[in-house]
Amino acid sequence: MPLDNIRNIVLVLSGKGGVGKSSITTQLALTLSLQGHSVGVLDIDLTGPSIPRFFGIEELKVRQAPGGWIPVPVHNAQVLPTLLTALPSNGTPSTSFITTETPVGPLSCMSLGFILPSRSDAVIWRGPKKTAMVRQFLSDVLWPADLDFLLIDTPPGTSDEHISLLENLLKTCTPSQLAGAVVVTTPQAISISDVKKELNFCKKVGIRVLGVVENMAGFVCPSCMECTNVFSKGGGEVMAREFEVPFLGSVPIDPAFVMLIEEGTRPVYPEGTVIDGKDVGRVHGVKDHAEGRSTGLLADKYRSCSLYPIFNGIVAGLVVDITSRNVGYTRD
Repeated sequence: MPLDNIRNIVLVLSGKGGVGKSSITTQLALTLSLQGHSVGVLDIDLTGPSIPRFFGIEELKVRQAPGGWIPVPVHNAQVLPTLLTALPSNGTPSTSFITTETPVGPLSCMSLGFILPSRSDAVIWRGPKKTAMVRQFLSDVLWPADLDFLLIDTPPGTSDEHISLLENLLKTCTPSQLAGAVVVTTPQAISISDVKKELNFCKKVGIRVLGVVENMAGFVCPSCMECTNVFSKGGGEVMAREFEVPFLGSVPIDPAFVMLIEEGTRPVYPEGTVIDGKDVGRVHGVKDHAEGRSTGLLADKYRSCSLYPIFNGIVAGLVVDITSRNVGYTRD
């Protein structure tokens, strides 16, 4: 079975639409890859498959092979070019720099968006056809051997796709493989109310909640260097405490990340921009940065994004949590 080659499967869930599950999934995948892990992303949001767009590969198609589908590669394993980062000194900018080279793991994706004749085609399917498609995604995608992490981006709610997904995963995966779920919310009370239902869903079906991410917790102004809490902040953390699950962190809206996804331009911030208590208005000296070119690897340019340090911390904690729970487990 294709899932036998996968070490850890992580679901990205939310009871609310529009909270940014695909954005969170994309950044988790990029960050895991930047930490050297091999990563796959499975998009089972059948009526709104957006993962191909997020990774800038929507013009590509899956290939058939004996036994199933070959997922679409985002990038292969490689070492990214040098990144120059300004070193702060006692809170003030410095002219000293450090250089880092980042070995990245391979990243590939599977989505219904790669199969549809046109990205504007509507998917008008009843429940049984959705269930069959999810089952086929789990059984017929030939993921690379020894994949470290498979992230599954899901539609909102607890619908046919979720039930089919969990039935098949619980039937075919070992307890060690099914690591758990990252639950996404926004700070507003109406979102929290819907996402609480998702946490109850996880509890009822026996899926461990790895933690809650509060998305859209602030807006990074591209001009005035401030991060303003336009949608309030802290609701996700309160909900996590109420359900006694880990709170992974708050993620603001960053227009520079939007530009990275939409146009492929490397993020740039005014000096003094502070996000999550960290000064991100620093210089990144890479060959294509000065001209703002849109060429180059998505993961490379994401290193310059203000959200990358936030996700670097989130992912590091998740990996430690998942790894520690798997210590002593031996696959049959």
